[in-house]
Amino acid sequence: MASEVNQDAPRSDSKATGGLKPTTAMLLAEAIAKPGEQPHFIHSLALRFAETAIFLVAVIGAIALGLGITAYFGEHRYVLAYLAAYAGFRFSDLIVRDDVEDSPPREELSRRIVAQLPLLVVFAAAPFERTYVYGGAAPAFVRALGLLLELLGMWLALGARIQLGFFTSGRTPEHPVLVTRGFYHYVRHPIYAGTFLVTFGWTLIYGAPVTAVLTVIIGAIFAQRRMKSEEAAMRARFGEEYDTYRRETDALIPAIW
Repeated sequence: MASEVNQDAPRSDSKATGGLKPTTAMLLAEAIAKPGEQPHFIHSLALRFAETAIFLVAVIGAIALGLGITAYFGEHRYVLAYLAAYAGFRFSDLIVRDDVEDSPPREELSRRIVAQLPLLVVFAAAPFERTYVYGGAAPAFVRALGLLLELLGMWLALGARIQLGFFTSGRTPEHPVLVTRGFYHYVRHPIYAGTFLVTFGWTLIYGAPVTAVLTVIIGAIFAQRRMKSEEAAMRARFGEEYDTYRRETDALIPAIW
């Protein structure tokens, strides 16, 4: 799941929230306008594309492993539709995200790929469960629901990233802002919520209930750990303003969690 923590440092005399870095699209435009002045960003963008390409290839491999075959997608249109949309989601997320890291290139790429391993397990487990435990295909309405959840999740995750960039545009590290509008008015971590819907939708594409339950449990554990760490940093950075926002807004699911 992508990080939603703002990394900019606040002013020492204010408890206002940290302003977010420009989105990748904004930085790309600056790099094109001023060639030679953004070497770190261009290198980081290349790593992002490499990470995404490697991950998508790994996803196809995981699915093939779970199925035990490779000539499959032409007969299962919901699977093909999901993967086509998912590839678009990953590359779109790459463009609009704002968390360009400062880690050494190899360390950063390795860390991010390792962090995706649980997701690859889900992509392998769902078709494996359907193929070798139940056989056949899941009911059409279940597959359709899975595709719908994926599209809703992509809309939520990408929309939240875009809103984050929009509401913080023009801000500087010296004048940060806490985003509490748009999707952030309803949940504190809409990107995590959207990414989870995308992942959970895959288990419905195959109608794999065991994988679905494990995805919920493991996803909740990972989300809780990430949110706890990030919100501790947010409270330390933003003080009472963030505490108030946290009390008034649910974490992932309105009125539930």
